[in-house]
Amino acid sequence: MSESDELFEAGMTVRREVLGDAHVDKAVAGTTEFTKPFQDYITRAAWGSVWTRDGLDRKTRSCLTLAVLTALRSHGEIAMHVRAAIGNGLTPAEISEVLLHTAVYAGVPAANEAFAIAQRTLAEMGES
Repeated sequence: MSESDELFEAGMTVRREVLGDAHVDKAVAGTTEFTKPFQDYITRAAWGSVWTRDGLDRKTRSCLTLAVLTALRSHGEIAMHVRAAIGNGLTPAEISEVLLHTAVYAGVPAANEAFAIAQRTLAEMGES
């Protein structure tokens, strides 16, 4: 197996562990010729090269991911990563702290929307 194949396999394993089979299956099923290079890239680069590293645990990576997504106002990704954060061991209180901390550095408007998305997602999960 080539290094590229190993990265893809490792990435797909971690992606499924963090995001869940249902989410990954939906993303894979929705892949088109147009989006295939992007799906391949995120599986190898984000999940296979970064999320598999030993330097940070998954809980810490989830904190960082939520902070960056909030700062970038990537609202479409926040709910998915709130669910992943719970799966990676964060509590709702810790997620709130991440978003509050992010508000100081990224701005209240960005965090305000992230809080709303996180609260809605946690309620849907029965975690509020």
